[in-house]
Order: sequence, then C-alpha cells, then structure tokens
Amino acid sequence: MKTRLFRLAAAVSAAACLSANSQEVKLDRWPTERGTNLEALQSGARTFVNYCLNCHGASLMRWNRLHDIGLDDKQIKANLIFGNQRVTDTMTVAMHPHDAKEWFGKAPPDLSVIVRARNTVEYAGTDYIYTLLRGFYRDRSTLTGWNNVVYPNIAMPNIFWEPQGPREATLTRIEYQDVPPPDGKGAPRQRLVQTISQFDAAGNVVLNRTELDQGEPGFAYGFRPADPKAAAAVDAQVADLVGYLNWMSEPTATFRRQVGVWAIAFLVVFTGVGHWLHAVYWRDVR
Repeated sequence: MKTRLFRLAAAVSAAACLSANSQEVKLDRWPTERGTNLEALQSGARTFVNYCLNCHGASLMRWNRLHDIGLDDKQIKANLIFGNQRVTDTMTVAMHPHDAKEWFGKAPPDLSVIVRARNTVEYAGTDYIYTLLRGFYRDRSTLTGWNNVVYPNIAMPNIFWEPQGPREATLTRIEYQDVPPPDGKGAPRQRLVQTISQFDAAGNVVLNRTELDQGEPGFAYGFRPADPKAAAAVDAQVADLVGYLNWMSEPTATFRRQVGVWAIAFLVVFTGVGHWLHAVYWRDVR
C-alpha cells in the first residue's frame, strides 16, 4: 500500500516537471531500436501501467490498440487492466481531475502525446524524458528528498528508487560568479568558478569551489550506483517505457513512413512516365 501511495505522489509530481523548462544539460540519446522492438514496447506498456497510470491517463489511447504491439485481449485483461475497464475503453484513471488539483495543487497531465509535446528544435522528446527519468539523485535539502540533473529542485521523487538502489552523484558546474577581492576591499569581481557538489547515497552534500583562470561555463554530472547491474536494469526499463510513450504518441508512425516512401516512389515513377508520354505525344508534332 505504501509503495502504491508513493508511486501515486510521484506520478502526480511528474505533471509539474514534464511541463517545465530544463536547465542546459547534455541529454542522453534514447536507444531508438527500442521503438521498433515488440518485446521492449510490451515491457514499456507494463511499466506505464504500473508506474504512470495510477494518476496519469491516456485518454487518446484504447486498450485494444495494444494489439499493434503484439498483445491480444486476454493478455491485456490479465496483465494490464487491474480495474473493471474493458479492452475497448480508453486508458483512464479513477481519480477525478478536480480532486487531484485540490490534493496536489495541479491535475496530472494526460500522457497520450507527451513525447510529441516535449519535442523542440533543440532536442527530441524521447531524449528529454529518457534523461529526466534517469537523472534523479538524493538531496536532503529538497522537500521530497530528491533532485534531478535535468530539472533542478524538481518536485517529483524518483519512482524507480527501489529497483535502482542507492547511488552517489557528482555535479560539476562552471560559471561566472561575483567574488569578493582577497583583501575584502572594493567591489566584487567576476571570476570563473568551478563548483563540485558530491552527494552521497543519503543525500548529504559536500561542496568544493575553486576559482579558475581559464575554461568555459558548463554543467556535467556523473553517478556511482551501489549496484551497477540494478542501475543498468532500471536504465533498460526506462528505455522501454520511453519507447512505449513514443509509440503511444503516434501509433501509426511506422505505417505513415511506409506510405510516405511508397508515395514518393510513385511520384518519381509517374514523373518519368509522364515525361516519356509528353515526348511521344509531341514527337510528330515537332
């Protein structure tokens, strides 16, 4: 029961983070092969139901649309639908949006097209969500006890903290700061400062600031999990989840691309045939 309540709060908190701007951080590339692998899509569907569908609905997606990723009605009913919904129903949740707003301050967003909504000129929505869900670390200074490298001071806790296990985080930030002069006299001066924040598994932090004579402003991070195999398994689980969210945003994407290829091929052939007919028709006239 406690686990479900924790996931409930985590899913609701995701509403704020998914609609907010991230800091300038290099996003990890989502493994695109997961988007065409049926086993990965089925795994992502299970993760979506267990971790996301507690609060977030997918009102544009019907359960029986999962036939497209290789699941039949019996499998959908037995493994994915936990309530009294039918396979012809849309993926909705019992929690009313009005109640969610009253309890948590904001109703959780519908995730039907969340990947497409996160696409920008700078980055793909799949890369953003993939990096975000894998970018949590313990931070005792926040209300939830968690923070995120993509979205600083995030209100969402790490929904995968149990299978992932504890891990340490090292954040390195280089930026210009106002530094008082050594003698304490005069106005502060702009200096390039490197700040290394080392968070242990419990969220305690040790800061190390150093002035630099040269360098470029930027941000980098790294994690050291207590159990690398468990952390790698969670990374794979997140990749499958992102693959499912990407598929759910546009289930007909593969078919659309195939139709596009055939349409272009037809136009190329038709252009050649038309040019030949034009030449034959006007040959005697000229």
